[in-house]
Formats: sequence, C-alpha cells, structure tokens
Amino acid sequence: MTAETHASFQITPEQAGDAYGVEAVVNAAFGPGRFAKTAERLREGSTPMAGFVAREGGRIVGSVRLWPILVGETRAAFLGPIAVEEAHRKGGLGAQLVEACLQAADAAGLSAVLLVGDSPYFGRFGFERAAGVTLPGPVDARRVLLRAPQGDAPSGLVRRA
Repeated sequence: MTAETHASFQITPEQAGDAYGVEAVVNAAFGPGRFAKTAERLREGSTPMAGFVAREGGRIVGSVRLWPILVGETRAAFLGPIAVEEAHRKGGLGAQLVEACLQAADAAGLSAVLLVGDSPYFGRFGFERAAGVTLPGPVDARRVLLRAPQGDAPSGLVRRA
C-alpha cells in the first residue's frame, strides 16, 4: 500500500522500527487500564496482520492495527486499538486510519472485521452490532461491532487465529 497524505499527516503501513512510537501513542490514549480489557486478550501473543501509522513531520501521532482472529470457524480480523494523540483527535485522523485498515482487510479477502467500539462512530464504516458473536471475556455486547462487506456475517466464539 502506498503512503497517503491527508492535510499535514502521512498515513503509511507500520514498519518494525515504529513499535516504540506506536506504543507511546497507544499508552497515552488508553493508559494501563487497557491491559485489563477483553480486547487486549485477543491481541496478546499475536502478531498484527497489518498496521498503519499517521505521521506528522516524521513523528507518529496515530496508529491502528488489524489482528488475525477466528469468529466461529471464519477467518476475520480484529481492529484496534485506534489511537490518536489528543491534539489531533478532532480532525478525522482516526477515521483515515480506520479506512486504511479496512482497505487492507478487503485486499486480504477477509469476510469480516470485528471491533469493540461506539456504534455511532463506526456505523459510517459499515459496522453493525455483532449478533451471535461472543468474545472470550467480559464486554458490553452493544459495543461489539462487525463489518461483513459481503453480507454473510459470521457468528460464534471469537479467538486468536
């Protein structure tokens, strides 16, 4: 995927050398409480299948990743965390990062992308409440959202692939 420039930001695929910058942005956005969440259990011990960073003048100011999962027996991706530095949160940068991940998921031929988030925000990307999907831990079922562009939404227990 080629780099995309939006305003003064450049969105590019994450590189191995970006790990420290990504971790700093995620920690600033979510703090240590993120490690107690069910979503983190799905990422633990896994390697992202794709990741994107937003740079401003070479500095990482946002990131998002896709993680391989199975929903029932269907290969899918778990999107998150989406993290943007506080100073850049109102300009649409998070949406641009989500779009980059969804394009990567579509290019990989994935039938579904799952996330835990707010329906009003993620509905514009085609996410809907994930009826019939169970995460392996406590989570507000109203916040479990699924995007299945082909219309055939998978169901079942979510686990790392």
